[in-house]
Amino acid sequence: MSQPGVVAIVANPSKFSDLDEVKGSTAVVAAEAGWPEPRWYETTVEDPGRGQAVQAVRDGATLVCSLGGDGTVRSVVQGLLEVRPPDDEAEVPLGLLPAGTGNLLARNLGLPIDDLAESLRIALTGTTRRIDVGRASFDDGDVEVFLVAAGVGLDAETMANVDEDVKKKVGWIAYVLAAGKSLLRKGFRVSVVADGHRARSQHARTVMVGNCGELTAGAKLMPDARVDDGLLDALVVSPKGFLGWGSVLLDFATRHRLGHPSVKRVQAQKVEVLLGSPEEGELDGDAVGQVRAMLCEVHAGALPVRVPAAPGGLDLSHASRRGLVLPCRLPARPRPSTRATMNG
Repeated sequence: MSQPGVVAIVANPSKFSDLDEVKGSTAVVAAEAGWPEPRWYETTVEDPGRGQAVQAVRDGATLVCSLGGDGTVRSVVQGLLEVRPPDDEAEVPLGLLPAGTGNLLARNLGLPIDDLAESLRIALTGTTRRIDVGRASFDDGDVEVFLVAAGVGLDAETMANVDEDVKKKVGWIAYVLAAGKSLLRKGFRVSVVADGHRARSQHARTVMVGNCGELTAGAKLMPDARVDDGLLDALVVSPKGFLGWGSVLLDFATRHRLGHPSVKRVQAQKVEVLLGSPEEGELDGDAVGQVRAMLCEVHAGALPVRVPAAPGGLDLSHASRRGLVLPCRLPARPRPSTRATMNG
């Protein structure tokens, strides 16, 4: 994206008391970066971003930015993956303008979460990095995307029970309060199938399948998760009572260095979760109701997203975990290996 093009902003208007003021400030940032004034597409309750993203691309946008929370991001990405630009050439990248409570994808990419102007500058002047996208279906229903995590059990109950008024006042603490109400609820039987390898049925309190490892408040529930490794990370948590939760939280705090028999995890490209009873489900923080099964697959490198350019203009968007700098255009590579054995 060396030449300025057309930027579209898909915005959740409920996040702002004065959206016109926001539009004015973004126009200034765009002009400073040499871009024309952004085109605006507002979400609705009926369409939280998918349709607006599709329309923006059809209108000629060369960059689509999501302005809202994690739910808005997920809906916009759903649209971007469904549509091709009019010229059927380069895919349209995503710019992240966080304006929600969690802003989890932005956190995992190291993007600013409380500076709209800086977020827009990165989208306009940064570099493009390809990241994985999760695809999930519940009870053989429609396939939807997720960027952070899909889950059943406690995490989903928390999303379903969080008080929106409390969330507006205290932010992410509202999730802690909601989780506390369900913490000691009885668990459920679950069987996890990872890349065709079925684990025996076990008791669990929550099951998460993540594309990213960091959640709200910096909690690293899946420290091995990478947003561009071509793998999903499944986490099965089965504590016994209040003291059991305490030791599980210690395991999370130490990033699993100590290990814990009530915390099992697996990496795979395809994860199927089969439940013994109906449980609450969620996608990137959006409650989906009670489900009996969840199927998740990874679409490796499916989404181009804008991230900060390295100092001196060096593109580090494809740098490996070892610190090596790889070419911006990678040759075809074999499917990544998987770790499909549950371990505590």
